Amino acid sequence: MSAQKHKWQFIARFRRNAYGWRSSKLAVKRVREAVSEIKRVARKDPVLGAEGAVKFLERISPALAHVDSSSGAIGTAVNGAINALVPIIARADAGDKLRNKWLKRLWEAVERDDIPYIELLPDYWGELCVTPERASYWANEFIDIVKSVWGKDRRPGDYFKGTSACLSCLFKAGRYQELLDLLDMAPHKFWFYRQWGVKALVAMGKRAEAIRYAEESRGLNEPDIAISAACEEILLSSGMAEEAYKRYALEANRKGTYLATFRAITKKYPHKKPVKILDDLVRSTPGEEGKWFAAAKSAGLFKEAIALVKDAPCDPKTLTRAASSMVDKEPRFAMESGMAALRWLSEGYGYDITGLDVLDAFNATIKAAQKARAVPEALERIRLLLENEKAPDRFVSRILRPRLDGFKE
Repeated sequence: MSAQKHKWQFIARFRRNAYGWRSSKLAVKRVREAVSEIKRVARKDPVLGAEGAVKFLERISPALAHVDSSSGAIGTAVNGAINALVPIIARADAGDKLRNKWLKRLWEAVERDDIPYIELLPDYWGELCVTPERASYWANEFIDIVKSVWGKDRRPGDYFKGTSACLSCLFKAGRYQELLDLLDMAPHKFWFYRQWGVKALVAMGKRAEAIRYAEESRGLNEPDIAISAACEEILLSSGMAEEAYKRYALEANRKGTYLATFRAITKKYPHKKPVKILDDLVRSTPGEEGKWFAAAKSAGLFKEAIALVKDAPCDPKTLTRAASSMVDKEPRFAMESGMAALRWLSEGYGYDITGLDVLDAFNATIKAAQKARAVPEALERIRLLLENEKAPDRFVSRILRPRLDGFKE
């Protein structure tokens, strides 16, 4: 089916000013629906799918111009759409005339993007060019403006949207030394731009220099995690896994949760024992030992997990869930997890704690104790906890005391 005859559903949903100030959730939903539609078409007709991706990227900023973007949700959704759609455009087996037309349309969209929403798109310009020759052409279109913005006669506030596009194209074109020379003109060592210098040095076979170049990019407000990740990748691809782990792994793989961080590192370094990785992570975050409990549990390091929450707090709800889920498989561990949950509840830890949370921890502990044949021990330890409770208004004691008084072993 030709691009002219195909009817895209997202077109009607992404007309200019289609979404108001309070339409953020709906806009996020529509962005995701549009990406799904384009992917679905691209699987059957790659060129048509690419045409749809270009149409969508042309329309997204005008459509979202009035949306409240303060939460970051819509920006994240748009960036995700760009990450998903760029490969569709780049992989499409389009002729030179059509691809040149796409690039022209997309650049016009970038220049009109005042909010901005598609500011990430220039980073992929070399990839969108597909061939070194086309990338070189676009680099030549941009480079004099970049030199002017970065030159001695630059004015405060000078900025060019095509800077990252120029660097991306120089890299794609294999003009590595020219890329590095251009970066030397930059008034500041921004990692956002210097990452292209690292890539160029790696492509030139200068891996040690690439790491030094990356390290020199560190500074106030620079993304240390991204810099460490780039250095880690260089060492890993060079077969230097041990050095990569020692120097960069703990920082480069920081994720949104402690568990995700642990899993990322164990996956990337299968030769390292999980208990060693856990120990290194725990030592890297003094005072936060309890937050690694879920990571230890996921690796089957039950003894270590309980040790982590012995003297350092952990979310009582996390501990209760662990107790409930491990009653049959590891009853002693489940019991100790439940006891830890009650201990930290009795000391006032936890967010939005209710009486039901306390009862859940108690019930999970007793159930595990029954499986472990340690009910008398569990009851004695719970009574001792309640006697020393530090929670406001002795909240846990008020909930559990009637249960304990009426409990029959």
